[in-house]
Amino acid sequence: MVIVRRAADRGHAEDGWLESFHTFSFGEYYDPRQMGFRTLRVINEDRVQPGKGFGTHSHRDMEIVSYVIAGGLAHQDSMGNGSTILPGDVQRMSAGTGVTHSEFNHAKNEPVHFLQIWIVPESEGIDPSYEEKHFSVAERQGGLRLVASRDGRDGSVRLHQDADMYASLLGSGERVEHPLRAGRGAWVQMVRGEAEFNGEVLRGGDGAAASDAARVEILARADSEILLFELA
Repeated sequence: MVIVRRAADRGHAEDGWLESFHTFSFGEYYDPRQMGFRTLRVINEDRVQPGKGFGTHSHRDMEIVSYVIAGGLAHQDSMGNGSTILPGDVQRMSAGTGVTHSEFNHAKNEPVHFLQIWIVPESEGIDPSYEEKHFSVAERQGGLRLVASRDGRDGSVRLHQDADMYASLLGSGERVEHPLRAGRGAWVQMVRGEAEFNGEVLRGGDGAAASDAARVEILARADSEILLFELA
């Protein structure tokens, strides 16, 4: 069974410099029916206007993954890390016992468009840490490229949770399949394009969950960018 979360049904916030869509409850948007899927707690689709950003703020006890779709997102944190993440980059910040950071769009004319993803860690009070890796178009094209995992295998960033995150760029008509281990579930997030997920048609901004399936199948009906999460 596939449960679909349509883009139009997400929470929405806009205040001039930031437009944000919330797949799950976040900030002032609260829906008790939308509190996440398994350990996947937040998927926010954000657009930050040029010269604007999130000032220094704090987090704790959360795995925070950023995935840039377009533009560049400058990051600085209390651990001493500072960089600008670009399309193809996957950034993981483990907030643990507490960390502060800022995110900013230094471009003069181009908004930055990105997904911020929160995954609940398997334990609280871990030491804060940071990791960032780039995954090329060629690596993601036509298949499922593992970009985050518990054990950091295949060059993925390491998560403090039993979760795998894959990124995919599919051309129209391309198909990928992924087996699910017993007792695990899958969430697919359509970044852009149009695809079938176990028979359900999804478009940009849509998400969907599958919990009682031996495998998931994604068939692109247009050029598409997709994230797939496999979760315990």
